[in-house]
Amino acid sequence: MLVKAGKPVQVTYRWRICALLFFATTINYIDRQVLGVLAPYLQPIIGWNELQYGYIVTSFQAAYAVGLLIAGGVIDRLGTRIGYAISIAVWSLAAMSHALVRSVIGFALARFALGLGEAGNFPAAIKTVAEWFPRKERALATGIFNSGSNVGAIVAPLTVPWITLRLGWHWAFVFTGFLSAAWLIAWLTVYRHGLTPIQDDEAEAASRIPWAHLLTHRQTWAFLLGKFITDPVWWFLTFWLPKFLYSEHGLTLTDIGPPLVAVCLMADVGSIGGGWIGSAFLKRGWSANRARKSVMLICASLVVPIVFAVKARSLWVAVALIGLAAASHQGWSANLYTMVSDTFPRRAVASVVGIGGFGGAVAGMLIATFTGFLLQFTGSYVPLFVMAGSAYLLALLVIQVLVPKLEPAHVG
Repeated sequence: MLVKAGKPVQVTYRWRICALLFFATTINYIDRQVLGVLAPYLQPIIGWNELQYGYIVTSFQAAYAVGLLIAGGVIDRLGTRIGYAISIAVWSLAAMSHALVRSVIGFALARFALGLGEAGNFPAAIKTVAEWFPRKERALATGIFNSGSNVGAIVAPLTVPWITLRLGWHWAFVFTGFLSAAWLIAWLTVYRHGLTPIQDDEAEAASRIPWAHLLTHRQTWAFLLGKFITDPVWWFLTFWLPKFLYSEHGLTLTDIGPPLVAVCLMADVGSIGGGWIGSAFLKRGWSANRARKSVMLICASLVVPIVFAVKARSLWVAVALIGLAAASHQGWSANLYTMVSDTFPRRAVASVVGIGGFGGAVAGMLIATFTGFLLQFTGSYVPLFVMAGSAYLLALLVIQVLVPKLEPAHVG
């Protein structure tokens, strides 16, 4: 048993688990970013317009939303070791299937399958953190593994154009399958049920908690609405940032890499920094309520300047403003996710994350369709950037109204 080996071994092991969560999230975002990077390149090849591209993105969001509801319950039932393995196996096959399609409908179906598989990542990762990390370290651990989303978004624009121009766009979708296979082997090898997670929290019952019961708690709705209001901003940046830079600043496939990498590096700093600050506040004796919401207020305020990015004449001024917003979103997310394990027992964490993720994905689906219509008929990004700048302060207000003291939910 791990606990018998002494605390230093346990600490080393849980950070090894965190590293695996980081790499899984990196692969997750490489897979979903490939299409965003290739969208301007594939548009004349496949023949889609802005509206049809919006539908392709919406198909991913719809599947992701449904998948989150399913994945949360499945992972709470099967456990993180098996549930995570199934998730990454499904999304890897779906990612590689993009190489076989040649039409708008084909891409929509491939994106739908990808969304179903990728939905398991965050419920499994947040539950794993809740199982292996004490409360004071969870925001930092979440920030670290969540930074993998930015690393994945860096790897994609650096590798996808190179692969596409030398081997063809089909191979860009196949590439991540090899990474996923290696991760799956490492996960099943390293993560063992015989090892003992942390025992510093209160004892918990073993029974599962039905969704209907979870939905009666304000803590669930605070997380769900926080995701619903702010996730569309991240989805918009994920799928439309390359197209925005292409249309507004004239970038091409060969020079899109550096601006996207700059945004993602800033987001990485925000993810780890936001988690670290939240954990540091807790270690200074702050309550979870004060620590989480203070960091979220800082992050929400730093997103506001993104409204000026749409009119920035300089590419790098726009990139800096967007990067600041991306960093703030990731710092916000590290603490928003950690609110779940602050307020719910470990046996309910994946389900609550799935419910909240469902809300975020539905909102992402709506923003994808809205963005497609808006750009097809007006060509203006202004309303989208104004929405992004105001979303986080609104979300924090809603969270404060619902859970003014961030108290634990009494789920029985």
